[in-house]
This record gives sequence, C-alpha cells and structure tokens, in this order.
Amino acid sequence: MDQERQWRLLTGLSRLLKALPHGFALSFGGFLGMVLWGCSKTRVDRAEARCVSALGVGPTVARGIVKNSYVNHGRCVAEFIRMPLIREKLRSLVSIHGKEHLDEALKRGRGVILLSGHIGNWEIAAASLGMMGYPMNAIGADQRDPRITDLITSIRGQCSVKGIGKGFNLKVALSCLRSGEVLCILLDQDAKANGVIVPFLGLPASTPYGPVKIASKLGASVVPVFSIRRGSSDRFDLYFMPSLEMPTSSASMDEVKKAVSKCNDVIGRFIRKYPDQWMWLYPRWSSTLGDL
Repeated sequence: MDQERQWRLLTGLSRLLKALPHGFALSFGGFLGMVLWGCSKTRVDRAEARCVSALGVGPTVARGIVKNSYVNHGRCVAEFIRMPLIREKLRSLVSIHGKEHLDEALKRGRGVILLSGHIGNWEIAAASLGMMGYPMNAIGADQRDPRITDLITSIRGQCSVKGIGKGFNLKVALSCLRSGEVLCILLDQDAKANGVIVPFLGLPASTPYGPVKIASKLGASVVPVFSIRRGSSDRFDLYFMPSLEMPTSSASMDEVKKAVSKCNDVIGRFIRKYPDQWMWLYPRWSSTLGDL
C-alpha cells in the first residue's frame, strides 16, 4: 500500500475510533488486530517460531500467545488514537505500584531514564505520568510517512509528553536528563550493527547500549516501568521497579554489556509473566538469528 492510501486509511480509522464510545473503540481495535492476525500468515508463523524458541512452549501455546498479542496491540492502537479524549480519565484507568522508585530517582536531580519494552500499552504509562505533572520526554522512531510521525508527536504532546525531535536526538535527550527530567526508552529493539550482543529471553540479540552509556555519563537513574493490561479490559497496572545499578563513566565495554544484559533481564521477566502482551510480530532477533 502506498503512503497516500495508508494515510487516508489511518485518518479514516482515527475518525471512526474517536466517534465510538471508548469500550466499543477498544473492541473494534481488538477486532482489527484479529483480522490482521488472520491475514498475515507468514508474519504470524515467524512470530510463533520466535515464541516457541524464546519461551520454550509448544506450537499450540505459541499460537494462542501470538493471537492474543495481535488483539492486544489492536486495542493499544485504538487507545493511543483516543488518548487526547481519555487523558483526564487516565488516573481512574491506571493503578500505580512502586511510584516511590520513580520519585526517589527524580530527587537525585540527575534525570531518570524510564526503561520499558513493547508490552502492555507503553503509551498509557507515559501519558499517565505526563498528566500527573511529571516532566516526560519520549523517543519515537521516524515513520516512513512524516505525517504519521507528526501525528504520533501531536498525540503525545496533548498528554504532556514531549517528543525528542523526530527520531532520536542525542543532544535533546542529554539536555532533558541534565535538566532533571524523565526520558522514556523502549529497549527491546534490534540495534543491528549499532548494538551489543547480549541475551534477550535467553537468545542472543543486538541491543541498544546508548541508554546505559548516557546513564553512566550523566549519573542518571534507570528505572524499569511496565504498563500491563488487566485481561482484556481498559484498565492497567503500572509497575515501577527499583533503579538498576549502572556502571561509572569510565566503565569498560564488558561492564556496559553486563548492564545492558541486566536491562534485558528485567524486560524479559515481564514478558515471560505476560507473554500475550508483548509484540511478537517484531523481528527482535533478525540481525543475530535471521528470520527468527
């Protein structure tokens, strides 16, 4: 599908999702996720293979996990598009656990990197904190259509979450941390030749090490956070974990790799606990294990 058709489809879907009552919009998003699952045999087969290899489950179990993952992320899309409409209700939709870990890290005054992955609904976490008054900044990948990048940035901005430029802007990222603000980073992405090879769910994966280097350089805290959906509802539990110990600015590359591995481990624990909420369709291990 060319960019113009994709954009028209997205804008039409956005209008529909905004017009529907919230519950119906989420159900429709889940339905679209199911349709995509049913129409994407090759991608689904590869996602199931990843699930089997990473979790050690059988093909039948993996199929159910991947199917539910597609449905969950269909709901996530609906929630994100509707975020400006529900932003005032987020406090009633999200139950927060361990917020003292974030507050203690912020008190240090050196900035906080909120570490997470594509699990549950990560946008709900950032928006909830933004609406509570936390100084939130989010890194987002550039989309092929710049209009989509602008749309994502606009929706986040309406929920008091600032974008770090278009894509990753190191200068702006460093500036917000030096100002004692919060920077949200999703680490479960294939860094290809720009990462370090460490285990992710027990399999070798190229992982970004920039967040660890930045935290080490600035003395910023790294606080894991996960926004987990309650069943198939619109309610979430937002879990903050204790700050992860980071190496010093003079650390060797081996020490940096150990810290990156520690970050992967905490993300992996939540994926194992809530496997049907992680984005299995993403080729996490493509640069290390090929099609897996």
